[in-house]
Amino acid sequence: MKSNMGGEVVSQRNLNPKGRLLIFIVAYNAELTIESVVQRIPQQLGDQFDVEILIIDDSSQDNTFVRSELARRAGIAPYEMTVLFNPVNQGYGGNQKIGFYYALENGFDWVALVHGDGQYAPECLPQLIEPLAAGKAEAVFGSRMLENRSALRGGMPFYKYVGNKILTKFQNTLLQSDLSEFHSGYRLYAVEALAKVPFSLNSNDFHFDTEIIIQFLRAGHRIKELPIPTFYGDEICHVNGLQYAANVCLATMQSRVQKYHIFYDRKFDCRAKEDEPRTTLEYLEAAVVESLAPKASLLVLGEIDPIFEETLRAEGHDIVVVSADVILNDEEVNVSGYDYLFVADEVALSLHPEEMVSYLLKICSHTPQIKIIFHAGNIAFILTRVLLLLGRFSYTRKGLVNFKQKRLFTLRSLRKLFVQNGFSICSIQGMPLPYNRFCSWKTFAAVCKNTHTFLAKVWAALFAYQFLLIVQPLPSLPYLLDKAVHVSSTKKDDIDCEECNT
Repeated sequence: MKSNMGGEVVSQRNLNPKGRLLIFIVAYNAELTIESVVQRIPQQLGDQFDVEILIIDDSSQDNTFVRSELARRAGIAPYEMTVLFNPVNQGYGGNQKIGFYYALENGFDWVALVHGDGQYAPECLPQLIEPLAAGKAEAVFGSRMLENRSALRGGMPFYKYVGNKILTKFQNTLLQSDLSEFHSGYRLYAVEALAKVPFSLNSNDFHFDTEIIIQFLRAGHRIKELPIPTFYGDEICHVNGLQYAANVCLATMQSRVQKYHIFYDRKFDCRAKEDEPRTTLEYLEAAVVESLAPKASLLVLGEIDPIFEETLRAEGHDIVVVSADVILNDEEVNVSGYDYLFVADEVALSLHPEEMVSYLLKICSHTPQIKIIFHAGNIAFILTRVLLLLGRFSYTRKGLVNFKQKRLFTLRSLRKLFVQNGFSICSIQGMPLPYNRFCSWKTFAAVCKNTHTFLAKVWAALFAYQFLLIVQPLPSLPYLLDKAVHVSSTKKDDIDCEECNT
């Protein structure tokens, strides 16, 4: 199994029928405990797995590396051992990245993370690896919180116990998960699952553990927890508690908000699949339906959602859908006989707005009565303004500023685009955020929508999340000339008739 560290996986089937397990020991200033940790690794693991031990000393200031290497040479463990030393301290998260990369590059099936200070009991490895080997989970965490108050009985300080509980509750609420704790360092991963998340982009600090949990949750990987004993001895804690809590909260909130396509961070972009198929209309689609005259004929440029198309047809509208490529390829489209032209593809407006409006003027040159419907995001939306004030601006997969967009519009620039290029504006409607997509509580979503809709009516340039425009082409010169010729011919015929009668 190999990975490019960005989530793309290259399969390389392991020919070992036992399956290969890497016991990865992260070590920093652990000279007093490292040998004991190695000796406590159960020998029975070798009956089921091809086991290797990897120790990475993260630039310790004591003799951790020397003790580890001498233990390897003495053969104190019944397994092959590799001992490495980071010449520059990589941090707790950075050290994990190197070990996981080692597992990926060397074709292991599973990797077990063990701490060199002995806080997590290696004796639990046979029980913890079992769900992974059986294919029942992609990650197994040893939890100190599954058994009531066992962590306190094991010597966990009360303030750490309470802090762990509070942070875990906060994270479960935001991530819609149900873990007993997010902060255990005793973890086992399926290497194939690791290859599918961009863990190399995570922090090098202690909240790496939170970020990789978020990645697994977003990727749809199964996480199983099993109880482990808690042991607090004389080990030195290198974690700044307040800073750690702040980093954990920030990462959790950012990953949650990314779902709403407001923030974007590549490391949290690891969803196994896109959003589930919709069963209701988006607010903008509902507004389009309301804006149409009864039983109208509608030409759609671009793809539309099946639910939207089904609703339009159920309302009695006659619909023809044409690929938006006709705009980019400057292909002629006959719009005569249609009441509305709906440009459903926002890419054309974003990439080549001037070319698009010129194209629409051309195909509508003899049908000034047709109404053209557009939608566009409002780059001057209040949230975007606040983010800019805070020095933040990022593209997202969907939403107001997505990866496909190149030109962005305010209300003024959008109005100017059409007015200066031969269109009259029939209406501009400010649309709210799609709260029904974000919030499962329908009543709350409806209240938010109604409030936001009111604000968008009061001050569309500031509060509208996006705009729904209906425009009409001004009568073109060819159309006016044809009309003049036709009317003149009719009037001349009338004059001829009057002369004949006299």
